[in-house]
Amino acid sequence: MQASDFKQLFLPCHRKLFSVAYRLMSNAQAAEDMVQETFLKLWMQRDKMEKVDNPEAYSITVLRRIFYDKMRARHLQEVDKDVGSLQVSSSQNISKQLEEADEYQRVRQLITHLPDPQARIMLMRDIEDRSFEEISIETGLTEVNIRSILSRARKKIREQIKAMRYDKD
Repeated sequence: MQASDFKQLFLPCHRKLFSVAYRLMSNAQAAEDMVQETFLKLWMQRDKMEKVDNPEAYSITVLRRIFYDKMRARHLQEVDKDVGSLQVSSSQNISKQLEEADEYQRVRQLITHLPDPQARIMLMRDIEDRSFEEISIETGLTEVNIRSILSRARKKIREQIKAMRYDKD
């Protein structure tokens, strides 16, 4: 794809991308940075763009994936900080705290390996503590559908945790 074709297809999406990014970030500068990062990623993938039917929808999907990747990375950094700041009181308490932190990291990793709608909804609900209404507005899914997806995601996580514990013993 040539630069002129790229500009013609994707630059008109800027306003919509900024709107979505602002809703996700609640900060104009961070939203604009995310839009620029989206354009950069789209540009780097321009050879694959011939197959894109709806450039706006595709670019929004790329933007959202960038957002969720950033959220995952930020949360993993927070978990690392939490592990580093464990209180030293007794060896039994330390081992318990380390086990909890380790299990939390494993659960977070399991969430990131779920299929996209399940991972996104579980992150929004359980990590970001969003309401079903907020998730519905952002994803376009009904609250009933969100509850169903969330239930399936939690069930998968529980099964994987049981399997990990079984393998451990």
